[in-house]
Amino acid sequence: MTIAVRFAPSPTGILHVGSARTALIVWLYARKNNGNFMLRIDDTDLVRSTEENVDDIRSGLTWLGLTWDRQVRQRDRTAEYKRSIQKLKDIGRLYPCYETEEELALKRKTLLSQKLPPIYDRAALDLTEDQKKKLEAEGKKPHWRFKLNHELIIWNDLVRGRVEFHAKDMSDPVLVREDGRPLYHICSVIDDIDFGITHIVRGEDHVSNTATHIQMFEALGAKSPELAHLTLLGDTEGGKLSKRKGSLGIKSLRDEVGIERMALVSLIARIGTSDPIEPLFTMEEVIQGFDFSKFSRNLPKFDEDELYRLNAKILHKTELADVKDRLVAMGLGEIDAHFWNAVRPNLEVLSDIMDWWHVAKGPVNPIIQDADFVRIAAELLPADPWDNTTWDKWVNAIKAETNRKGKALFMPLRCALTGQEHGPELKELLPLIGRERALERLKAA
Repeated sequence: MTIAVRFAPSPTGILHVGSARTALIVWLYARKNNGNFMLRIDDTDLVRSTEENVDDIRSGLTWLGLTWDRQVRQRDRTAEYKRSIQKLKDIGRLYPCYETEEELALKRKTLLSQKLPPIYDRAALDLTEDQKKKLEAEGKKPHWRFKLNHELIIWNDLVRGRVEFHAKDMSDPVLVREDGRPLYHICSVIDDIDFGITHIVRGEDHVSNTATHIQMFEALGAKSPELAHLTLLGDTEGGKLSKRKGSLGIKSLRDEVGIERMALVSLIARIGTSDPIEPLFTMEEVIQGFDFSKFSRNLPKFDEDELYRLNAKILHKTELADVKDRLVAMGLGEIDAHFWNAVRPNLEVLSDIMDWWHVAKGPVNPIIQDADFVRIAAELLPADPWDNTTWDKWVNAIKAETNRKGKALFMPLRCALTGQEHGPELKELLPLIGRERALERLKAA
């Protein structure tokens, strides 16, 4: 059997880190098993879906390296949905209901006041044909519910293990609105049947929906795919991660924050698993390490600090050729391998390189901690040409003249030369600053 999976985002919002994690896991499962990965845009909500969000989803997946084998949009499949919905009506598994939202809300409130579960009472099943005609003559249009068979629904989830529901404890789900538009549940099931989806991987917020979907598959003459429900991401305070946090949109992390692709992939591929979170440098590494058996039922927490740590570690091992085009776009095309290798151990995000470029090329505001000491250092500054031996020669001369050593020797020099208390090794940085700029900064004393 060829494994076929799908990632099915709704373009009512941007691609968020939680959705990106699901997409990555689905993609990894497909690639690990030489399967087929489909991108399905669930855009039946024509009011809230936007092309801008469709573009955001596609570009975010592409940036993450998640290529798809086929793509489909639900808005193009209206005819297929109508045919299957009519089949469910013909066999009596879809039935019309005429209650208004207010009437349904009152029923739920009454049941809750009696400490009973707010399950739909199936009153519409008792309507006669004459009663239905009368309601429609009054201008009422029905919504359509799927009639659940009151039996045990069981499946073996690839993440959660054995999952069990009894249909009698659930409301018959609404599948078609009053205006005739089908809801997500039935469209998703029809698509999964038509496109031969073998495994459904999605968030655990769909677990109860899945129980009803299994009966929909059966009613349409199909077998439910294998199922895996992932624990949703939480934040560091233990709450559920909100997809409305714009800072956690993939586009924002990429363009505004400057997160490296493999830093984000490394985190969301491993978070919630038994594997250590560590920098991964190729998608092949990520694919080979993937296995559903490693996923925990505990709430995984998305830690932005962890993301920055991974980002720094990846940058520290990144070669200049891999970022050259981006540096050119930042206006730093003249950066060479010497400069890059000197400053990359101090980068958390790539844009930090701008700070060190200014430190090297100036102007900077020197910090003068000891004017007399800095004056002596300026007098002992070696002549050109400078290379990576210049620092040691200079420091040894200053040490001999002042008897200083350690932090008392190095810190005033660093502060005067860079205006910073921390940074790249001065042995590497000094030749990048050059004698003329170094002397100018030292003379600020």
